[in-house]
Amino acid sequence: MPSQTFYLFGQSPSSSKEIQIDASQTIEGLKFLIAAHFAIVEPSGIDFQGADAVLTEVSEVLAAAAPVPLTIDGHAVRDPPCPRELPFVGTFFEVYPDHLGNHQRLFDTYGPVIKTSNLGRVTYQTNDPRIAAIAFSESDFFTKKINPSHPLYALKTPAAGVFLGDTDTPEWKVAHKFLPPALGPKAVRHYAPTMQQTVEDSFSVFDQLDEQGEAWNVYQYMLKMGSQAVGKLTLGMDFRHFNAPNTPVHEMVQNIAEVLSLNKKVTSKGDWYSYLPFGDPKRLKVLKARVEKMVEGSMEKASRAGVEDLPLQDAALTASNMVDYAVRATDNKGEKLPKSSVVWALVVATGAGFTTTSSLLSWLIYGLCTYEGMQERLLQELIDHGFDENTQMTADFTDKLDFLDKYIKETQRRHNPSFQPGRTAKVDLILPGGYKLPNDSVIIPALHHIHNHPDLWDNPARFNPDRWDTAEVKSRHKAAYIPFAMGPRMCIGFNFALQEIKVFLPKLIYRYKFSREGDDPIQYDPMFQLIRPNNLYVRAERRARWPGKSRTATA
Repeated sequence: MPSQTFYLFGQSPSSSKEIQIDASQTIEGLKFLIAAHFAIVEPSGIDFQGADAVLTEVSEVLAAAAPVPLTIDGHAVRDPPCPRELPFVGTFFEVYPDHLGNHQRLFDTYGPVIKTSNLGRVTYQTNDPRIAAIAFSESDFFTKKINPSHPLYALKTPAAGVFLGDTDTPEWKVAHKFLPPALGPKAVRHYAPTMQQTVEDSFSVFDQLDEQGEAWNVYQYMLKMGSQAVGKLTLGMDFRHFNAPNTPVHEMVQNIAEVLSLNKKVTSKGDWYSYLPFGDPKRLKVLKARVEKMVEGSMEKASRAGVEDLPLQDAALTASNMVDYAVRATDNKGEKLPKSSVVWALVVATGAGFTTTSSLLSWLIYGLCTYEGMQERLLQELIDHGFDENTQMTADFTDKLDFLDKYIKETQRRHNPSFQPGRTAKVDLILPGGYKLPNDSVIIPALHHIHNHPDLWDNPARFNPDRWDTAEVKSRHKAAYIPFAMGPRMCIGFNFALQEIKVFLPKLIYRYKFSREGDDPIQYDPMFQLIRPNNLYVRAERRARWPGKSRTATA
């Protein structure tokens, strides 16, 4: 069998490899062969460079003078660009304090893959949906491995399982078998009454604030609302957040929120900082232990209730909350999820559930007050579907609210709370565009920057829910819109989060007219795990009248 030698253009020809070639194969087949030898992720981007032109036939490649240079998408193979590093701090001040704005500046300056080194912690970022899709795919090239470079590393624990566990571990495989049924579409529909009761419980507080003419901080009250529902549905705990307007946030919620804030602070400052036996690193360890203890208490309470064991799917549709489910669910061998895995699965489900929901709800209310006509259109849609204060919120009803769905999608596009779902390279590899990525390095698909990329979205700064009806958006790249990431390790709770939002928001819009108090620029906390509007204040005025049905309303 004939052979030829190849090397990656941009690397030394001395690194060339001799590869045997079947002269009868196609050029596409040869590209796949070459990709396997050089760990090139996308074979279609390979070109064989001749003396004067690209070689397009296998016979031409075999006849070429050795070694044959390989380009990727027309580029030489190279390291991702990195801003100038300062001694010790690296690129920290190129990124913080405004990591959203600064990452955008770096993408504009350096291109779709960039490298940053923050106090010794190296990560890579991309705003290219092709590369994002590859990273999320759980393939021979990438997986979810939470190593010291990963943004969730400070939260990692061996028993974290389905949320914070490495994919290639027994703990993850066990947790992934047990937990999805409890968060699937059928189980989430089962939780709708509790979600509705939560938002209705908040009305007494918002009514009081309206009567007093008071504006309120949106995130703080959405944190109360989101955690109130999640507390009941994951832990079986009633946080009683709406007994009065000034009711403090429950200790569990406060601790988990602080854990997420401390994790961001610790992981942003390099490995050395996380090992300090005082300050934020120590506080993070103390809080993690406290939260774990509180969740164990919820589990013991559920176990004492004497519930019967049930198969996974039956338990998911019968259990009143996730603790109840975890205590009684058994697989086809009669085995249960280990207690150590349950505790941290519930901790992360609780924390991720209420922080994501509260942040997204805050941005949704921001949109009501900021983008002209949104509040009126959402209210009219409710009226046209016969909504009133006694309407029981079900998935069947919310599925009819097309504009609500588009409004939520556009808010998640323009103001997505999550921004750093990292994935880890399993080998030294070459990405599309010719970017080299070393084994065990972490790449972060930059969700905010993908969702607001002018090459992917027409006029991305314009808030336009109607864009979701256009052919352009419907034919978009599959990774151009990924609010919950994608692939086998995408957010397992996305059904839960969306159902919760679709119960909360209609109830709030029907009862209140929202208006913003003040016009200061919206600020976010760069040292929090999600993007949330910290200084958004609104008035919620109790409605006294509602519009009639529109002429186009269906019976």
